[in-house]
Parts: sequence; C-alpha cells; structure tokens
Amino acid sequence: MNQKTGISKIFSLGLQHVLAMYAGAILVPIIVGNALKFSPEQQAFLISVDLLTCGLATLLQSWASKWFGIGLPVVMGTSFVAVSPMITIGTGYGIHAIYGAIIAAGLFIILFSKVYGKLLKLFPPVVTGTVVMIIGLSLIPTGINNMGGGQGSKDFGSPENLLLSFGVLALILIMNRFFKGFLRAISVLLGIIAGTIAATVMGKVDFTVVAEASWFRVPAPFYFGMPAFHIVPVITMIIVGTVILVESTGAFLALGEMTDRKLTGKDITNGYRAEGISFILGGIFNAFPYSTFSQNVGLVQLAGIKTKKITIAAGIILICLGVLPKIAALATIIPTAVFGGATVVMFGMVVSSGIRMLRNVDFSENSNLLIIACSVSLGLGATVVPDLFHVLPPMLRILVNDGIICGSLCAIILNLLLPKKDRVRAPSDIPVRVVDPALKEG
Repeated sequence: MNQKTGISKIFSLGLQHVLAMYAGAILVPIIVGNALKFSPEQQAFLISVDLLTCGLATLLQSWASKWFGIGLPVVMGTSFVAVSPMITIGTGYGIHAIYGAIIAAGLFIILFSKVYGKLLKLFPPVVTGTVVMIIGLSLIPTGINNMGGGQGSKDFGSPENLLLSFGVLALILIMNRFFKGFLRAISVLLGIIAGTIAATVMGKVDFTVVAEASWFRVPAPFYFGMPAFHIVPVITMIIVGTVILVESTGAFLALGEMTDRKLTGKDITNGYRAEGISFILGGIFNAFPYSTFSQNVGLVQLAGIKTKKITIAAGIILICLGVLPKIAALATIIPTAVFGGATVVMFGMVVSSGIRMLRNVDFSENSNLLIIACSVSLGLGATVVPDLFHVLPPMLRILVNDGIICGSLCAIILNLLLPKKDRVRAPSDIPVRVVDPALKEG
C-alpha cells in the first residue's frame, strides 16, 4: 500500500483519530472531577490539560528515538484502569497525593523499563491474539451504550438516538463498500460529521458550551499545588502502571502486526519508557496516567493508512485543543449516539484484528483452546459483572476488576502453566488463501 499522503489528508485522518478517542479522553476527567467534588472551573481545566497531555504523550510515543517511543501509529489517552485508584487516593490522601503517586509510578516505569521489556516473551500468538480480541470485546458494550445515547441518559434507546447511531453506522459501511482511497479512509470522520449535522436538524445539539468557552488558555503546571508522596498511593499507582503496560503491550503487538513490523524487546522497552514519561507529564500538569488507546488501534485497521504521520497529526491537534478551549468545545457538542455508531465499527475491528493474530495458532492443541476459552470468558465476565471481585482488597481489585486486565492476566498465566508443545502451526499447516487478482485493489 502506498502510504504517501498530502497535508490535508494527514490532517483529516489525524482529526478522525482525535474524534474517535475524544469521548473517552474527556470521560475520565469528568468522572474523577465529579467524584472529587471539583468546581466547574477545575473541571474545565482538567479536561483541557488532559487533551494537551494526550497530545504530548502521543508525540512522545510516535517519535521513535534511541531511548523512547515505539514509532508506531499510536494515539495515547487516559487509562480507565486508573480511575478508581485515583478516586480512592484522592478521597483518602488528598488530590496532591494523586499526582505524587503518578509521578513516582512514571519514574519507576522508566527505571525498570528493561525489566518490563522482557514481558515480550510472555506474549506468543495465542496470548497476543486473545488479549487483542478481549480488548475489542470488552469495548463493544461501551459502543452499544453510546448508540443508545449513553448509559443512564434520560432518552436512552430513544428512536432518535437509534436513528442517529444506525444512520452513522450505515453511512460508514456504505462508504467502505462503494468508495476507495481517501473517502474510504475518512469514512468514520464523515459519518460523525453527517450524524452531528442530522442531530442539529433534530434539535439535539446545544451550542451554549461553545459560546461560553474562552479562546486561549495555556494550562499551568501544578495547578492544584505541589505533589505529595505517600507510600501506599505510590505502590498502588505502580501496580496501576504495570497493568497499563500489560494492556499497552497487546495494542503495540496488534499495531506491529497491522504495519508488518516485527517488534523487538528494545522496541517494547522504548514504548514503556515513553509511557513512563507520559505518566510524569500527567503528574506535573495535574492530569492522568496515559496508555495506548485501544479504540484507535481499530481505526488504524479500518482506515488502512498505517503511517505514524497520521497519529503525529492527531497529537498536534490534541495539543491545539488543549490550549484552545472554544475549539475543543466543538467536539463536546457531538451527541453520544453519533459516537456510538462509529465506535461500534472500530471496536469490532479490534476483535477482527485479534482473530487475525490467532491464525498461526494450532487449534488442535488443547492447551491453546483452554487459554482462549478461559481468558475470553473471564475477560467478558469481569466486564459484564464488575462487582465479581468486590470482596478482594482494593490493590488486588485493580488487577482483576477490569475485564481487559483480568482476561489478559489469565492468558499470560495459563500460557506459563500449560504445556507449550506444538503451540504454533508449521507453515505447511496454515491454509493458503488464494485471492482473485481481479478483486485486489490497485
């Protein structure tokens, strides 16, 4: 595939990535801010600084230097794994302890990045494919809830919301069926724009937040005061950071598979260092821990444009949104149902990517079947029944209460415990797919 792209195309695809992750990026600050009783002004700051730091973290990860950055089309966002621990720390130790713990965890990840880098051997195809599939399956309920208008919304599942969400979904599918090249690549973006226009006509878009937002503001470091360091919050956040790295590893390997790049331990280590630096930036700017956004992995596959120029553009756009609150507010007017129609496609593509990664696994080997069966079952179970592990201590709940992490840890542990004979099929055993040249795109 020819990956040469013009500036306008790069910007459009970068904006598509931003729109794909925007709802998730602002949801975490809203949840944490509400739980910690932030004022509206503090809440607005939290959202702006989160977007800014998402952009900086994306640039760090996309830039493959000698010491940090994995150099893949990665978009960084706020990790939902950190939400409950941050609220717990803020409630028990104060907001300053949250950012001290985030900074300390970032330093720990950087210092021990080589040790973390050895995790690569724990991810053979049966584990990576299963983890990526669990990521997609765990995200699908969020997409479905968005299609209805957002869980808990007064008009959840209303005919208007369903019309908007399925209309966006249908438009994306139609564009992928009948168009090629650039229009197909930005089908998600065009679907979101068309859905928002339709929602405006239906009277479901309120522009008040845009009118009231300021034009320019540069977030200041340590807005909430200097960080405080306490041993329990620091240990808690280090555990959170480790879990985030496990989650990001699956996304790294999925992107490596999509871009036909075989990742080495050095690559993974550099990716971990970039995430550690992102943690520190999050602590300094009073934001959040950051990780690779799984939903954007699906967008890379769907768009078919796999150059990191696109995610670098997304990082720059996020930085601009972080310092231009009025422009950033434009994205907040997009109805949740419109996002839902688009995210269902992207989350489903993550599942498809995981299935594709399993193609080299020998399914006649019983241990492989057990790994996939148990991991997917526990991952989905923890997602659907999040209170399953409520009796465990808070630090252990961090590890198992999230469906993605629960399923991932199950896959890793079973891979270590079960026999490894004939785990991967020999090339001669892999079915050869014959493609009619007339069906191939130029």
